[in-house]
Amino acid sequence: MTPTYAHPRKESATMDARTIDPQQSQYLSFFIDGEEYAVGILRVKEIIRYDTVTRVPSTPRWIRGVLNLRGLVVPVVDLAAKFGLRETPLTSQTCVVIVEADLEGELTLMGVAADAVSQVLDLGPDEISEPPPFGTRIRVDYIVGMGKVGKKFVHILDIDGVLSANDLQAVAAATTDPSEGAPETSDPATPTAEIEAA
Repeated sequence: MTPTYAHPRKESATMDARTIDPQQSQYLSFFIDGEEYAVGILRVKEIIRYDTVTRVPSTPRWIRGVLNLRGLVVPVVDLAAKFGLRETPLTSQTCVVIVEADLEGELTLMGVAADAVSQVLDLGPDEISEPPPFGTRIRVDYIVGMGKVGKKFVHILDIDGVLSANDLQAVAAATTDPSEGAPETSDPATPTAEIEAA
């Protein structure tokens, strides 16, 4: 069966990309280059092991390629490389977090390569503070807030804001021309999991 492409859906997202959704209290956290990041669990569709990801020629290095998700061609983004850090190494714990991102007003499925999934966090509004103006390893405009977990903070990503207009063109190219390129796989071991909001 010929895969279909995960083009933007017709419905538009209404949440302000720079505002914490007051109805959002759960977040999925995962590790990128040794640091813990999180996204709202309502945006997370499932978690899969990093299996076969096909490289796409002439795309930026932070686009690891595309994967076939039950007939949908989904781009896989390496946020570590996008943030200017080292590329995510492939191990038995490497996984892909499938998220729904608002790209120019349209909801689109996108895979995020992560070192490992950490936990589901329950964070109230009083446990989330504004990101600091400096001192983070990544650009502040990629972060929508800092979640307090015990004695540490977790970066809550603005998953809608990490890609620019030029980045969107690269993602579109990856999803429309996946016919060439070599597959990239990790060591088998990480199970597939689906996430449901409580």
